[in-house]
Amino acid sequence: MERLAEIFANDSYGIDSVYRLVIQPKSILREFRTAKHGFLFIIRGAVRISVNGTIYELQPGSVFHAAPDMQMEARVTSESELEYYSVFYRLDKSCAENSDHECNAHFRLEPEAIPRIIELLTTLHLNAHTPGGMGKLRVKELFLSIMYQVLVGHKNRERRSSPNIDVIEEAIAYIKGNYMNLLTLEELAGLHAMTSKSFSYFFYKYTGSRPIDFVIQHRMERACELLKTGNFPISDIAVSVGYGNPLYFSRAFKKRFGVSPSAYANQLNNHNN
Repeated sequence: MERLAEIFANDSYGIDSVYRLVIQPKSILREFRTAKHGFLFIIRGAVRISVNGTIYELQPGSVFHAAPDMQMEARVTSESELEYYSVFYRLDKSCAENSDHECNAHFRLEPEAIPRIIELLTTLHLNAHTPGGMGKLRVKELFLSIMYQVLVGHKNRERRSSPNIDVIEEAIAYIKGNYMNLLTLEELAGLHAMTSKSFSYFFYKYTGSRPIDFVIQHRMERACELLKTGNFPISDIAVSVGYGNPLYFSRAFKKRFGVSPSAYANQLNNHNN
């Protein structure tokens, strides 16, 4: 996912065309060869696609990608109509000719049916033929917003099915970068598309600490560093590590280390002298 994100954030490409199509139930699209790079975004209905011999079963929310010169056929498998958007784009020549480039492959993403993606696709379709530089910029902005939602949705779905150490490492990095702000278990779990119970379980499994205990521990370690490096007022240190109430901070510090912040600072000064 990160590599795809880097490609669409940094590589040179342009949006060629955007279509909204509705296909009747049981329709069959006979074998043909693809001509462009493109994505299919399934809105409703279901379709079975074969590309270079690989079968994909696509449902509402599925996103499918194919590259030029691939052998493809499709069959609508739902009793209802198949509705989807197709977005075709062109890579620059060096990327298009690189057989190892991630976009010269067929693959499926499963971000689920996210209403925001459908809303963005509708707007993209309406703006696809807007002339001029500003029009092209708007189209690319919408496409990037869609890809961001798709990649985040796909990543979050994978996490819910099998949380791994990478998720917890990201959570730890987030805590260390935001410990000075109000952090709740619900917020931390939500950022990683998990319930509070599941997040707490996996965090404890990988770290040996509950998430909020880890937050408190990191805050106290930062407080110790500040007490060691300068003669700062306790109230300033409290705010710096995420406590608006200095008294509450002092109690938490004493509970963790057995002495108050001021007593800890005095011990440091006596030791240095």
